[in-house]
Amino acid sequence: MGKRTIVPFGPQHPALPEPVHLDLELEDETVVRAVPSIGYVHRGLEKLTESYDYESMTYVMERVCGICSFGHGWGYTGAVEGLMGVNIPDRAEYLRIVFHELSRVHSHLLWLGLLADGLGFDSLFMHCWRIREKVLDVFEAVTGGRVILSYCKVGGVKKDLTPEMVQRIVSMCDDIEEDMRRTGYVFMKDSSVRNRLCGTGVLSKEDAVELCCVGPVARGSGVDNDVRSASKWYREVGFEPVLYDEGDCWSRCMVRVDEVVQSLNLVRTALRNLPDGDIAVPVKGPAPVGDFAFRVEQPRGEAFYYVQGNGTKNLGRARVRTPTNINIPAMVRTLQGCNLQDVSMLVITIDPCISCTER
Repeated sequence: MGKRTIVPFGPQHPALPEPVHLDLELEDETVVRAVPSIGYVHRGLEKLTESYDYESMTYVMERVCGICSFGHGWGYTGAVEGLMGVNIPDRAEYLRIVFHELSRVHSHLLWLGLLADGLGFDSLFMHCWRIREKVLDVFEAVTGGRVILSYCKVGGVKKDLTPEMVQRIVSMCDDIEEDMRRTGYVFMKDSSVRNRLCGTGVLSKEDAVELCCVGPVARGSGVDNDVRSASKWYREVGFEPVLYDEGDCWSRCMVRVDEVVQSLNLVRTALRNLPDGDIAVPVKGPAPVGDFAFRVEQPRGEAFYYVQGNGTKNLGRARVRTPTNINIPAMVRTLQGCNLQDVSMLVITIDPCISCTER
């Protein structure tokens, strides 16, 4: 055994969008072991249930993460609605699907840009973020916010879509799909991208199952555990999970590329079949004694929301288990045996959100 060196990686690093810290144990330039450390951005959001009623807590939960803001709002309000026995209108369910899938588009495009930046492919990075701006413009037109939307509320959603806005969203989806034909082709076929991604950071299907991976990390290894498959609303708009079997960085990338196009199709189908009716039902009174759990397929994977009522308007507990939290063991597994130059890229491929993880 050669001489081993401990090299700190992060929490500040040019290739990382989040404060990830790893202690890398190296033999020459090969990573033998990686030890993660978390706790740099802990904000104590869950404790705020003592200070905010269940309706106001929606705004807190949306700020668990900016990029996944809509999904966190949906997960929390869905859990509270389940606790209180509230059935929201069909139109609200479809509108939540529309905005959740648009959030997935903007999250995946952001990630694809960050991956390109990590590869040193700056023009590809700028193209991905240019396309993403089209989604943010729609968010701003409908809700007034570009990232944190405050669109969900307990009982439904806050704003309806006019026929003109529906047509604008459909046209935007068509434009992005055309852009993705060119941009996605670069990730699929460009030799410099494939040389860096193919065969790097392989995570077998067995390891993905053993480590309970979620999201594109799991689906890139052929594991079908997409929460959307269990939703009758998603089945109505024709959802089918995107799977790749290679288990390497390239497959995790291609899952996200394909999911961008898939989400655009889901949005168009949902808008085409948008039911008539109200967008919310009134919800009053304290949260009953009891608890309820709700799952949402965030862009990074399954997020689990748990709420506990105590007979007052303040919840006894609001707990979130986020996908990055679950995927950190897989990241550590893929780092073992990799080259030092690939560490930042492997970390990026799980799409880490430390704000989600630590709260």
